[in-house]
Amino acid sequence: MRAMVLQQPGQPLQLQQVPQPEPGPGEVLVQVTACAVCRTDLHVVDGELPRPKLPVIPGHEIVGRVAGLGPGVQGVVMGQRVGVPWLGWTCGQCDFCQTGRENLCSSAQFTGYTRDGGYAEYVVADARYCFRLPDRGDDVATAPLLCAGLIGYRSLVKAGPGRRLGLFGFGAAAHIVAQIARAQGRIVYAFTRPGDQAAQQFALRHGAHWAGGSDQPPPEPLDAAIIFAPVGELVPVALRAVSKGGMVVCAGIHMSDIPTFPYRHLWEERTVCSVANLTRRDGEEFFQLIEQVPVRTQTERFRLEQANEALARLRAGQLQGAAVLCPAQG
Repeated sequence: MRAMVLQQPGQPLQLQQVPQPEPGPGEVLVQVTACAVCRTDLHVVDGELPRPKLPVIPGHEIVGRVAGLGPGVQGVVMGQRVGVPWLGWTCGQCDFCQTGRENLCSSAQFTGYTRDGGYAEYVVADARYCFRLPDRGDDVATAPLLCAGLIGYRSLVKAGPGRRLGLFGFGAAAHIVAQIARAQGRIVYAFTRPGDQAAQQFALRHGAHWAGGSDQPPPEPLDAAIIFAPVGELVPVALRAVSKGGMVVCAGIHMSDIPTFPYRHLWEERTVCSVANLTRRDGEEFFQLIEQVPVRTQTERFRLEQANEALARLRAGQLQGAAVLCPAQG
């Protein structure tokens, strides 16, 4: 099969012919129809995440059809439409797994990082960690929901029920979260790179009440803020923007160093927290939610062999919405 393979961090992906994987016990073989390009993929490729499996096939926002069943698989049938997310396997035995926090399992395996992912024509996944998707729906439009949507949803829950919500970095995740937040009756304030008028217009089209540069204060104090951009300097900026008791959620898996800031910016019971990975329960709740709150994703299609181009455009901030690789094209 064709796959885009990372041999060493910091190097471009290589288009290779590799053996089609075989599903083991409890696993399914999925024919990939769409795989969105996530900023986490960029962190893996650029070497910002430690100890990836090498060589590795990136990609963890996967939509496809079940093309093979390993021994012992239950509840999945051939041809079924499924989604394969970032969380690929957990031990099920540690304190974190036993207390509903499998996202923190120290032995967890992650799709496209410690397990081969979806920048390929086929991928093998643990059937227990796949999401069953309805037959209806466009695969390309669905693919970003498998991480941008799921991590965005977990971040929104962490942010609490506050009405005035700030989103720092308005890309694939934020444009999904903004639509959900608006449906919940919240007011969304979008913060982009200073002077990025295209991104600000994009935010306004996808539910933001106000959009401006991260160097601008919001029109009113925020109840909560979610930082999607991997920029540590935004943490004190967001703290200054939230009101007393406000929450600042750092949604990324990697962020540049957070600079020092005066304690008064944290005082009055402001809180900073991070979001790590996702749980299967997050996925179940999220996909139930979007049955009632339809979400439209903005996507741009790329052929599998264009993965390096898609990553480069993401790195340069030249994408609106999500890039999606389509292995069957080209």
